Amino acid sequence: MKRLSFVLKSVLTVIAVMAMLSLFWTAAYFITEAIYARLDWQPQPLVRQIITSISGFFLFGLSMSIVGPFIRKREKVFWQNLMDAINRIAKGDFQVNLRADWGERNHPFTELVDGLNDMAANLRAMEEMRQEFISNVSHEIGSPLTSIRGFARALKNEHLPHEQRMHYLDIIETECVRLSKLSDNLLRLAMLDSDRYPFHPVSYRLDSQLQSLILYCEPQWMEKEIEMCVTLEKVVITADEDLLSQVWLNLLHNAIKFTPKGGTITIQLQQQGNNAIVTVSDNGPGIAEEDQSRIFERFYKADKSRNRAVGGSGLGLAIADKIVKMHRGKISVRSQLGEGAEFTVQLPLSQ
Repeated sequence: MKRLSFVLKSVLTVIAVMAMLSLFWTAAYFITEAIYARLDWQPQPLVRQIITSISGFFLFGLSMSIVGPFIRKREKVFWQNLMDAINRIAKGDFQVNLRADWGERNHPFTELVDGLNDMAANLRAMEEMRQEFISNVSHEIGSPLTSIRGFARALKNEHLPHEQRMHYLDIIETECVRLSKLSDNLLRLAMLDSDRYPFHPVSYRLDSQLQSLILYCEPQWMEKEIEMCVTLEKVVITADEDLLSQVWLNLLHNAIKFTPKGGTITIQLQQQGNNAIVTVSDNGPGIAEEDQSRIFERFYKADKSRNRAVGGSGLGLAIADKIVKMHRGKISVRSQLGEGAEFTVQLPLSQ
């Protein structure tokens, strides 16, 4: 289609040039004929033809010399605006939105401007994400450090009761663990983003892995008296077992965190065609519809007060999403407020 458009444009350009030349040659013919009549001179046909041709070229050149400066001025303004925009982008200003009024959508200048605008928009989005990421990291690190500093200052009181002292020490230990987990998750995300993370797919029983991880988390769900409803089909998958274990642990920990005491968590594994489908659902408070599209973003928390109460930094689901995509799979959530949440992971059986 693009080649056809180029050919059609070339043909129309040739026709336009021929039409202009014909117009100037016609004008030259009538002008020279008028001069011959006024001078009462009848030159030979060859001389007449040469004079007409030279006059036509002269008129064409004269018209181009008159119109040319306007065209060059327009192009000069365009290139000046383009260079200004490039310099702004080079200095970190991505609020660039050029306009190219060339009348043709496929004009090279229009395509150049569209490409530059798209680049500026992408860089602007990346810069906003970077700023948000730095802000979130600063907040997540600053909050536990503030707690540690405050309780450490309180421990300097020599008259502090032993029970209260031990309580403060427990809080400090909890915040230190939280900082350690945040550091580990940030490092893991950085390695996953760099595409240098070791990826070693092997063939193994996915149902056995899920069963082992559910038993590994038994102290947590037993403490909250959670009923585990587990249905696991025998499924053999080729994947990175260590990476996928992080996905299942994140989903399990989230389900346990947000499931109320005495609640129910349902875990299902089934094979559909060439895919393995893992579903983890709970009967917790659920996720609002407007938050579901952003739940896999880094540091995003659908309910910040609730997440603060149960801990977490908002990186677990981002890591899970990254790992699932590395396996050419997809992860999704379905939820309604007050009716729990259901996370579904679809993975190809072979990589």
